[in-house]
Amino acid sequence: MSQTAVIVVDFQADFTEFRNGSLAVASTGLDYVDLVIKETKKFKDLSLPIIATRDYHPPEHVSFYTNHPGKKVFDVVSVNAREQVLWPPHCVQGTPGVAILLPIDLIDHTITTADKPEFEGYSAFQDDGGRDTGLAALLNKLEATRLLVYGLAIDYCVKATVLHAVELGYEAVLLRRLSRGITPLGEQKAIKEMRSAGALIED
Repeated sequence: MSQTAVIVVDFQADFTEFRNGSLAVASTGLDYVDLVIKETKKFKDLSLPIIATRDYHPPEHVSFYTNHPGKKVFDVVSVNAREQVLWPPHCVQGTPGVAILLPIDLIDHTITTADKPEFEGYSAFQDDGGRDTGLAALLNKLEATRLLVYGLAIDYCVKATVLHAVELGYEAVLLRRLSRGITPLGEQKAIKEMRSAGALIED
């Protein structure tokens, strides 16, 4: 029997204002954190499997502006013929910033992304080098065909995950009120792109 699975994208300390994260997304204070935890608990109480994704960068990761001399945050560079946005160091392995802010008892499975230095990994399914994270295999094992997706940030990892899900044949539903974007314009464009691809958007 097919079922719904919940994917909570990069709900991590470094992406929140609540934890003064190095790449904090706007409107991610305590109210937002509490809301995500409360709503995730409701899904857990419905016996839906909760999958948390975890951005997990080595210090020398290609996305950090500090690893590109002369560059600054938000510059875009070409890396192996791919465009790469440069970010401040964040979610670095072995630091408090990688912490997932969901209580551990709510998480059934964790998927790690972007843990290789040479590749970005916005999608929870695979990195830019095509390396599989194991998410699709997990969803197959769970017999999940419908995905509720939310988290951080709408215009990057959430969008990439939703688009990839649709491409792979899942019914993908973005829960917008449980997600936040890095910029308002980026958020609007991402939502339009996801809807055009066939994803459902729920406020």
